[in-house]
Amino acid sequence: MTEVVATNQTILVVGGGISGVTAALEAAECGKDVVLVEKTPALGGRTTQLYRYFPKLCHPTCGLEINLRRIKSNPGLRVLTLAEVTAISGSRGDYTATVRLSPRYVNENCTGCGACTDAVETLVDNPFNYNLNQMKAAYLPHAMAYPQRYALHPSIIGTPDAEKAKAACKYGAIDLDMKEETIQIKAGAVIWATGWQPYDAAKIQPYGYDRFANVITSVEFERLADPHGPTGGKILRPSDGKEAKDVAFIQCAGSRDENHLRHCSRICCMASLKQTNYVREAFGEAAKSTIYYIDIRAIDRFEDFYAKVRADATVRFVKSKVAKATEDQKSGDIILHGVDTEGYHRYENRHDLVVLAVGMQPSVNAADIPAEIISDSSGFIESSAAGSGLFGAGCATNALDVNRSVQSATASALRAIQVVNKVARAEA
Repeated sequence: MTEVVATNQTILVVGGGISGVTAALEAAECGKDVVLVEKTPALGGRTTQLYRYFPKLCHPTCGLEINLRRIKSNPGLRVLTLAEVTAISGSRGDYTATVRLSPRYVNENCTGCGACTDAVETLVDNPFNYNLNQMKAAYLPHAMAYPQRYALHPSIIGTPDAEKAKAACKYGAIDLDMKEETIQIKAGAVIWATGWQPYDAAKIQPYGYDRFANVITSVEFERLADPHGPTGGKILRPSDGKEAKDVAFIQCAGSRDENHLRHCSRICCMASLKQTNYVREAFGEAAKSTIYYIDIRAIDRFEDFYAKVRADATVRFVKSKVAKATEDQKSGDIILHGVDTEGYHRYENRHDLVVLAVGMQPSVNAADIPAEIISDSSGFIESSAAGSGLFGAGCATNALDVNRSVQSATASALRAIQVVNKVARAEA
């Protein structure tokens, strides 16, 4: 094993989404040495996959740009991508983390020119667009990726395509001999910020996500609306490419349900309210959005946004837990069946496209974290053991929106700073 230059006064941050980046920057800008590890090829997490934030409908790019500038200007922050923590040993003030580094097959000589992408022919699923389209097997994860360095998909290593990529690179950046490595990192405190993942919609059998092409998830719809997404920002049905002018949004898809996720994910109502704006912007007065809901949870500053959407003539609200979805095989339309509890009449409503507002669950179940922590019934980090120097941050601890994730990450950074400050004083 190779020892990384780090000490018991280093803060290790696990996860490079908005929470991990925030925690790492806050600690580094307070003068602490920080190592930030991220298992994918680039920082940013799911925030980079958003088209817009609610309620102001601004784009995430400006906030990402500011954070990237802060990262680049801070010598106390070291970033490791394609890095995954496999074990943590030790105690508060003296941890050792074992980290597995997967090969990128592209070294630091990369200028981001894209010649390798032009050279290869193999296509692979594009995880940035939730596999709604494909990308070249030599790729930049997204336009604002940090590090701004290409990667080769492991599937082409040992094939002629990999050799084509190497031959096309003028800068000697393609290194096909890269191997997996295991390193150890010393740290006085650890912040666990591994984020969230959307609930598997295929498990919600009545809605037919795995059977009907025109039933998609809210995160997939977000990518459809983005001009940099798989359809160039056009809201098109997956089945036939037809414009989806009549869109249904089913709330609490798998949330607040003993058979799926018991908790409320908090962001789903606001995400669907936001996405009705995408439909209206695309189709104007011809747009038709229908929100099927149990209740709308728009609290604090979000209430005004909810009221604005409620007043939109192109948006209809149906208070109902949709019972099931069926498909008109001839047209591809999705028909939703249920009972409107305001009037108690049955409906069979036809829509071009159905969007499931799926809930949030932790990307890493707290029970699987290689350290001593306490989890809640949903797998989120509830707390750490007494006297621990391991702290949860962001959506590893709860279902949170971006704003609350940043607040959570800042609080965790302050707790970690207190730990390493005590270590420094003890050794002085």
